[in-house]
Amino acid sequence: MKVNDAPFVEAPLSNSASVHSYADVLGIKVSAINLKQAVELADQSIASGNKNYICVTGVHGVMEAQSNSEFRRILNHAFLNVPDGMPLTWVGRLQGFREMDRVYGPDFMSAMCQLSIERGYRHFLYGGKPGVAEELKEALQRRFPGLQVVGTYTPPFRILTTEEEEEIVNQIQGSKPHVVWVGLSTPKQERFMLQYLNRLQTPLLVGVGAAFDYHTGRIHDSPEWVKRSGLQWLHRLAQDPRHLWKRYLRNNPVFLWKITLQMLKLRQYPGALKNTRVRSAAMDEVHQKSVCTPGDVAPLP
Repeated sequence: MKVNDAPFVEAPLSNSASVHSYADVLGIKVSAINLKQAVELADQSIASGNKNYICVTGVHGVMEAQSNSEFRRILNHAFLNVPDGMPLTWVGRLQGFREMDRVYGPDFMSAMCQLSIERGYRHFLYGGKPGVAEELKEALQRRFPGLQVVGTYTPPFRILTTEEEEEIVNQIQGSKPHVVWVGLSTPKQERFMLQYLNRLQTPLLVGVGAAFDYHTGRIHDSPEWVKRSGLQWLHRLAQDPRHLWKRYLRNNPVFLWKITLQMLKLRQYPGALKNTRVRSAAMDEVHQKSVCTPGDVAPLP
C-alpha cells in the first residue's frame, strides 16, 4: 500500500505540555518510558486539545530510518516514539533509563481503549486488509463494552486519488474521533500520520502496524516469555516466513553490529538530539495556556 508522498515539514518536538526522556538508538529518539507512562502521556495529549502523532517503533523501524533521512526525522519529531521491541528497551536501560520497558503496539491499543471508556474518547480505525477494520471494531467493542469506535476506512493498495483523500478527510472530520489508529506497515503509516496531521482536527494519530491483525486473530500472539526474551520476531517469522524472512534476516544482524559499535562508543549516528531530556518552547507555552486536565475530554470542532 502507498500513500501520497509529502515533504517533511519541520515542527516543534511536541505540541503537548509534557516532557519525557529519550534513549538514543542508532540516532533514533526512542521514548524512555513504559506502558503506563505512554498511556498517561497520550491521555494528557488528548486532553490538551493539541494535535500529535505517536510512532510505535521496533528494530525494523530503526533500521528503515538508517537509509531514509526523511523517515528518521518523522520518528524523531513524534510526540512519542515508543519502544515496541525488547532490543530497544535493553539499549535504553544500558543508557541509564531503568524504568524504560516495552510498549507493545497491541497492548498500548488495549490500554487506550480501556481508558477511553472512562474518558469518553472516540476512535477511528484506518488501515488493514479489506474487512479487517470492521472486524477489529467488532472485536474491540466486544472486549471493551461501551467503547466508541466511530468509523473505519480500508484504503486501497495504491496511492490515494484526490477524491479519495477528500473522502477520508471528510469521513474522519465528520466522525470527530479523539484517536485515529493507523494500521499500515512501516514506514507508510508514519508518513500517513505526518501527511494528514494538519488536515485533520483529530488530537492524536497512532501508528500501530500489525496490531489490527493481532486483535482480530490473523496473527497469533506469542507467549509472554517469548516477548520478554526478545524472540517475538522469531515467533512472527514462523507464521509468515515468505513475507518476513528478508526483513528479519537482513535487519537483525546489522542492527546488532551497529548498536554494538554505538554502545562501545566506536561510532555515532546522526539524528537523535544530544540532550535526552527535552522541553520545547511550544511545550511551555501550551502548559501555561492549557485549562484542560488529563481527565478532561477536550471538545472537538
